[in-house]
Order: sequence, then C-alpha cells, then structure tokens
Amino acid sequence: MCGICGVVGHNQAAPIVFEGLRRLEYRGYDSAGIATLDEGRIERRRAAGKLGNLGETLRERPLFGTTAIGHTRWATHGAPTENNAHPHGTARVAIVHNGIIENFETLRRELEQLGHRFETETDSETIARLVDHYLSEDQSPREAAFAAISRLEGAYALAMIFADQEGLLIGARHGAPLAVGYGDGEMFLGSDSLALAPLTRRIAYLEDGDRVVVTRSGAEFFDDKGDPVERAVQTTALVAGVIGKDGYRHYMEKELHEHPLVIGQTLQRMIDPATRKVVLPDMPCDIGAIRRCVITACGSAFYAGMVGRYWLEEIARLPVDIDVASELRYRDPPLEAGSLGLLISQSGETADTLAALRSLRNAGLPVLSILNAEHSTMARESDAVLGTVAGPEISVASTKAFTAQLTVLACLTIGVARAGGVLGDAQEEELVSALLDLPSRAAEIFSFGDDIRAMASVVAEARDVLYLGRGSAYPVAMEGALKLKEISYIHAEAYAAGEMKHGPISLIDKTVPIVATIPSGALFEKTLSNLQEAKARGGRLLAFTDERSAHRLNAIAERTIALPHVHPFVTPIIQTIAVQILAYETALLKGTDVDQPRNLAKSVTVE
Repeated sequence: MCGICGVVGHNQAAPIVFEGLRRLEYRGYDSAGIATLDEGRIERRRAAGKLGNLGETLRERPLFGTTAIGHTRWATHGAPTENNAHPHGTARVAIVHNGIIENFETLRRELEQLGHRFETETDSETIARLVDHYLSEDQSPREAAFAAISRLEGAYALAMIFADQEGLLIGARHGAPLAVGYGDGEMFLGSDSLALAPLTRRIAYLEDGDRVVVTRSGAEFFDDKGDPVERAVQTTALVAGVIGKDGYRHYMEKELHEHPLVIGQTLQRMIDPATRKVVLPDMPCDIGAIRRCVITACGSAFYAGMVGRYWLEEIARLPVDIDVASELRYRDPPLEAGSLGLLISQSGETADTLAALRSLRNAGLPVLSILNAEHSTMARESDAVLGTVAGPEISVASTKAFTAQLTVLACLTIGVARAGGVLGDAQEEELVSALLDLPSRAAEIFSFGDDIRAMASVVAEARDVLYLGRGSAYPVAMEGALKLKEISYIHAEAYAAGEMKHGPISLIDKTVPIVATIPSGALFEKTLSNLQEAKARGGRLLAFTDERSAHRLNAIAERTIALPHVHPFVTPIIQTIAVQILAYETALLKGTDVDQPRNLAKSVTVE
C-alpha cells in the first residue's frame, strides 16, 4: 500500500520526509520520491525500487527547502519506473496520492483537449494536471485544489505543494486515511500515525471528505462542501515501531474503514486502466487449459475461497473442489491431472495451509497462492503469488484482508474465464466496471452506522444467532457468523437458507435473531420464502438487502438495511463489509476485547 509523508517547518525537510517514508515501508512499495520547494521552485527526486535507491539519488543530488512531500508507491497505473513514481506535478504544483481515481480517463481526455500533455501512465498525474489547470485560471492554491478535489471520484488521500508558496501543504481524504501532525513551529501530513510517530505526539485525523490547509502555524480543516470544521487534536503514545490506530478506538475499526482503499489498490494492481482488462502475472500453468481447481484455506480465507468457487464455476465454467486445509491433507483425495491448486492466506504462514500446499505440490499440481504477505513461507513455496495489497492487519479478526482476497478472486475469475474462451469482451467490460465501482460503493456502507448499531443491539442480547444466505451470499453468512463468534463470544451458525427447514428450523424461537444476507437477484424469492418460514416460528429477522428489495423485507423483518445496489457479481464483497461491521458493533456492546479476542492468534503456525 502507498504511503504519504509531508512537512512544513524551518529545518531541511527532505531528510524528515525520507525517514517518514522509511517508517511506511511495511505497506509495500516499488518506487519512491520526494518533492521540495527550493527558493520557490518545485524540485523532485524519484527512484524505482527500494528507498535505498532514492537515498542514493538524494546523496548525489540533494533536495533543499523546508516544505516537502514524499511518497512510496505500488506500481498500478503504469510500470514501476522512475517516471511513474510520485510526486507528480508541473512547474506550479506537485502532488502525492494514495488510492484510485475512478474517473481519471474522463478527466484526462478533457485536459488533453485543453492542451495538457501527460508524461506518465498513472491516474495520479491527472490530479496534478487538473489543479494546474485551475491555477492557470488565476485561482489561489486553495481554490484550485478544492475545485480539483470536488471533481474526483474514487478513494484517495492527497498532499500537495505549490510553487512560490513556502510553508503550505494542502491535503484531502476520501476513503483513504490521512493525518495531520502538530509540532513546534512545524507541521506534518502522514498517511497513518506510524509515519508521524517520531515527529510528534499531537495528531488530528481527517474524516471522510475532509480537506486541510496546513501551514507552519497550524491547520484549517474543511468538509466536502468547503465549509470550515473542527477536528480534535489527540495526544498519541509515542512508541517506535507500533502501528497506530489513527484515531479509531480499535485496530479492527481502523481496518474496517480501510476496506475502500484496500479494494481500490488491489484493483489497481490487477486491472489495466487503459484497456479495462484484468492483467494477471505469469501463471504456473496455462490457465485457459485448467481442467479443475482445488481451493484450500482456513478460517475467513476458506469462506473467501467458497465465494471464489461460485464465481469460477458460474462465470469461468471451471469445476472447483474446496476443502478446509486441515482436512485436505489427511483426506488424500484423488487429484486430477491438469488441475490447479489455489491457496488463500493472509499471513502466508498458516501451518495447515502450508501442509496442504506441500501435499498438492507432492501430487504434481502447480500451486497459485493469494497472499497478503508476499515474502512469506507460502509465497516462497508457491509457483506463483497474487498479492492482496491489504497492508498490515493488526486485529486478530480478519476484515480488510478478506475483502482483498475476494477482490483478487474476482479478478482471477475474469482472467480464467477470458483465457478459457467463455467470457466475451462485453461481458468482461461489464464485470470490470462493477469491480471498479466497488471502492466508492464500499465507502457508502459506513453511512449506515446508526442502523447497524441498532441491529447490533438485538444481536447482543442473544445467546444464539443464525445466519442465512443462498448462493454466494451463503459464505458471506458464514463469514458473518465467524466474526460474531470470534469477537463477541456469541454462539452463531450459518446455513444455506434452503437447508434451514432440514433441521436448523427447530432452533428458532423468539430469542433467536436470524441475520439474512439477501440481495436482489435470481435467488431473492427463494430466500424470502425461507425467511417467512423462520418468521412463522417466532424468529427475529434482521436483513441485509439492497435498495431494490428493501420494501419486500420491511413487512417481515424487525430491521432491514438497504445497502448500495451493485452488480450481482460483486454483491458478496459489499455484504461482507456490512456483516463484519455488525460483529464489531455487537462486540462493543458486549464489552469484549475486539482486537485480541480470547484464545485466538493472528497467524496460526501450528497444526
């Protein structure tokens, strides 16, 4: 994940920013750069590869000035070259950007028609050119920045400097974190508290939609309408090497709010914005010739694999077997020649999944792994790796890593379907468009906070909770039940909705909430019938649906939440975020240790 660091002060800024970027290395990156104001002129130094390369560039060609911004970048829109590295800019403005600008192609065409010449392949350069355009119309830096920001669609965090404007930084946040640090005669911007920890203990966090104007004397905050707002300055514990909560109560809350950014950055890695095609790295086999796929994982990653099974079979027409990793190794199933082993793990160190990997390799299958830790044991032992770009996940209960896994699986499905000749250009365009729309739709879910908290108040009173879903909503129900068990200690079970009448219906009475994941679509009517059966037995129905079907559920459900309507292909990702937030809000009401629930570890390295 990308990292941002900025400073205005009285000391040479480039060394300060460089050290801030070093603290953000954990996010992963493949290029870096810094821009300063030197006697009013914007000067930039950029380098591909690790920070050491940028450090060598700075030793050979130092940067001077007391105002600076810096960035570490994952190559997404464009190759990991020096030219595509941030900061991007013109003679009048330089910017650094985390996230994805979904409408950059439209903006770029508009700017090209106005005479702007682009130098990179990135979406981020569009921001710099747009700000430059408004500056050329004699707008002030604040006016130009705010005008440009108001036209951006997607998830982003931004920092900007301007020629002849010493001591000025302008930042913005939408779906990606950004914080302001307060020093003694100097101020800072950072993409998280880790970058700012050595510099200051006094930090204010931008809320979604905020813009901020930073000078040496302080910071002015504005909402998305440009109206002034107040943001509290907090004193943080200055502990080197510890990733901060960035103003959230728990790491889990912070990581839930990172869903839009993580989804966007994962998509950036896997979709070419110019062609709107999924681009897969070198695969361990000819994916168009795969005869069968064997998926294995543990915990939430297994449920991600279950969603992937629905996608791969329905869209790519590829038969899929799926096993919990601890079972696959000992079940010793016959493995068909021409099959692909597909493993999913956040840590890449899970002992059961590693054992399953070795079993698949011993059987002669090529192994592809979906991992959040691309230098892990599992990465080294796999034939190929698809990275999830989720960044460190501190909370034991997985959240953002899960949706990143689903995002990768969705892209993999499109790639396999295209290679197998079962997906035409128009269908691929439809599915890719649905994926690119996800970061914005995911950000909208947090506006339902009060509704989800009200639903959580019902769940928190229960001893037992049932989750129901059909099709790809079934593993989402399983993920919701797992999260509730993990962090609230309430017993919860998930069932395919059609199976309820084959036994679990006997558990239903007025004390048992039933959480349903029931989006619009072909399976809506069947699932609705199952819920009516539960209602007839006294069950308390709590439903996650979408805007098109909420009116159908209001008559029978105690509480209905109408999530943003999206393409059915990506509905599981939207609904996953909602059920995870429900578990979190329930755990808050129960007073449990949300980040470190009892008996659980982040990475299970024993069988």
